[in-house]
Amino acid sequence: MKSIRVRFNLGKGPNYMKWKIQYPDGRVDYKDPNTTQLILEDCILKNHQGVAKRIYEGGNKTVCAWILCKKIQFKKIKLDGEIEKMKVQYNPRHLPFWIYKGDIVDGMGFDKICSQDKGLYVL
Repeated sequence: MKSIRVRFNLGKGPNYMKWKIQYPDGRVDYKDPNTTQLILEDCILKNHQGVAKRIYEGGNKTVCAWILCKKIQFKKIKLDGEIEKMKVQYNPRHLPFWIYKGDIVDGMGFDKICSQDKGLYVL
């Protein structure tokens, strides 16, 4: 089974600052993070470390990271408690890796990741 590819779209245009979802059959969908919550299942965090390192060192931003998942749902769930402890982060301007609980998690798999606004949280 091929994976669904999810990333945050920073390209200029009508889909700027939206989640970009690419399906294995070629369909592409965009979801507004202010109105749609993503629940990603059977996930792997992908990162092109060479590209991310160039961005980290001051180069132009380009696509270098995404999440592969086997299933995606769009529904509201309430994230309670100390959700910041569950946050998985990626910003190659600050660090050229996916970070979770202070550790580099490039290539790591997670059962479930949920979005809330622009943030991503491991469930």
